[in-house]
Amino acid sequence: MTSIGIDFGTTNSVLAIAGDDGVVRTARFGGEAAFRSILCFWEEKQGAGRALRHAAGPAAIEAWLGAAADCRLVMSMKSYLAQASFTETRIFGRRHTLEDLIALLLRALLDVSGVAPGDARITAGRPVRFAGERPDDALGAQRLAAAFAEAGMPEITLALEPEAAGWHFAQRLDAEATVLVGDFGGGTSDFSVLRYTPGRGVVSLGHAGIGIAGDVFDARIMEQIVAPRLGKGCTYTPAATPLPVPPHWYRSLARWHLLSLMHTPRMLREIREVATRASHPHRLEAFARLIAEELGFELNRAVTRAKAELSTRDTAELRFAGAGIVIEEEISREAFEAWIAPDLSRLAATVDEALATAGTRPGEISRVFLTGGTAFVPAVRRLFEQRFGAEKIAGGREFLAIAEGLALMGAVA
Repeated sequence: MTSIGIDFGTTNSVLAIAGDDGVVRTARFGGEAAFRSILCFWEEKQGAGRALRHAAGPAAIEAWLGAAADCRLVMSMKSYLAQASFTETRIFGRRHTLEDLIALLLRALLDVSGVAPGDARITAGRPVRFAGERPDDALGAQRLAAAFAEAGMPEITLALEPEAAGWHFAQRLDAEATVLVGDFGGGTSDFSVLRYTPGRGVVSLGHAGIGIAGDVFDARIMEQIVAPRLGKGCTYTPAATPLPVPPHWYRSLARWHLLSLMHTPRMLREIREVATRASHPHRLEAFARLIAEELGFELNRAVTRAKAELSTRDTAELRFAGAGIVIEEEISREAFEAWIAPDLSRLAATVDEALATAGTRPGEISRVFLTGGTAFVPAVRRLFEQRFGAEKIAGGREFLAIAEGLALMGAVA
């Protein structure tokens, strides 16, 4: 029976297929293996009314960038799965549950990949700990399974994402090994301790997870470099006593789809009114222009590019220009690592938790497999090298390992 592994991610999703011959391949989307986990909605005139249209993945970004009318973007859906407070949203007046939205994305993932589930065995990934404040992990797993069912895949098996990555890594092993797997996604970082025995496969010993990953590192650059240039930290004087510019305005900077929700006449008017009485009015005016001209995606892409450069260089240039805003700021790796130091401490504590649940001491770990984009960040890698030894660290297929591991797990179920 064909086995399909689906890694539905916060930022990207990947689909892998294990054939009867045991060979695993990943679906391609316009030459790429990653399918952006994003939806774009808009309305079109239909007869006397208006019809709601949508696009998913790379097509959603194309629709957004080329839109001549109002659009609504939905992304980072996975981050809300374990949040009981999120039950539904309204898109152009139509009600959508979170399960509805994820199902739209999953159906598009299957359609574009040309894969028909049929009688295939489907294994889907889930994080050890879902993202968000005080996440309800049981609720997150329940809603994720419901979304797959709504997408036409009612019979799925949910498997922990770092364990799936461990199955992928086990294909390289030819002797017994106790392996620590670190899976760094867009919204969460998960760790599992696994025992591999030739001929007997992989057994999970313990795991732990935390809602810190690539999105948080992007946010640190936004907080330090971008937000102050757009008015954060400034004051304004509505009366005799100066007040800080509302800091909550800037929480959306690191998530460009949320920044687009600020594009309302009321919000833009509010920002511009504060600007008239601000200590640095031009910064608030720039912030309003950034929102009005829908430049959040371009800004986010510039920040992500600079972060990626810091993985291979000691300095990187953050360059962004648009709506009268020009940012040309050199960022040192040393400064970046200082900004993310508290996050690294929390990651280290989560690794300790995984080892504790497995009843395993650091010296008993024989191999460490790191996967996901954040695994390339030198400070993250150094955390594991210092604790376990550089010679034990391995990587490879950082964006595909989970989906391929899920397919392998289903193939032997």
